[in-house]
Amino acid sequence: MNTPTDIRNAHLAEHLIKSLRRRHIEARYCATAREAVDSLLEQLPAGSSITWGGSMTLRDMGIPAALHASGNYELYDRDLAADREEAQAIYRQAFHADYYLSSANALTEDGVIVNIDGTGNRVAAITFGPRHVIFVIGLNKVAQTVEAALARARSMAAPVNTARFNINTPCKVDGVCHNCCSEDCICNFVHFLRHSPQGRHSVILVGESLGY
Repeated sequence: MNTPTDIRNAHLAEHLIKSLRRRHIEARYCATAREAVDSLLEQLPAGSSITWGGSMTLRDMGIPAALHASGNYELYDRDLAADREEAQAIYRQAFHADYYLSSANALTEDGVIVNIDGTGNRVAAITFGPRHVIFVIGLNKVAQTVEAALARARSMAAPVNTARFNINTPCKVDGVCHNCCSEDCICNFVHFLRHSPQGRHSVILVGESLGY
């Protein structure tokens, strides 16, 4: 039996899919994370080279583990790097991958995907390089406008991530964005994806709260 939340999510997802497709970003909706994992794996041809950004959504869903367990892909996994230099090399391999996987800090109701990065490797790969970019985005990330999406990224996602990384920023102290330029700032690169001219990008929307 569908709950009121299920009904609302289905309607919202239908609206978002239309908004994304208008921007030449293919999209589909999965009610659960489990369905989303299956949908993602169906889109990845055996033998593909695949990498991903530092997304808690992907990790919480078990996507990296599922990719490794399948044995069907060439994976560039920075979590297996022996040191920072090796991790940097994997960041650069991402530009030659067949598929780059990511989530988003926010998604507007009219289909703009918003991300903020500390080092810029994720937004760089989203912008250019990998043949295909697939976003997996929980409906908890949806905001009404670009301004609201940016505020969500800076006031919600960034403070949580500074706590996760245990780095020294003002928002780690009080949970509030100070628009800082601190040495450890993770809001260095702001990225708005408003149109996919080559159709490189696609989105799997998930009717669950995922990531930050």
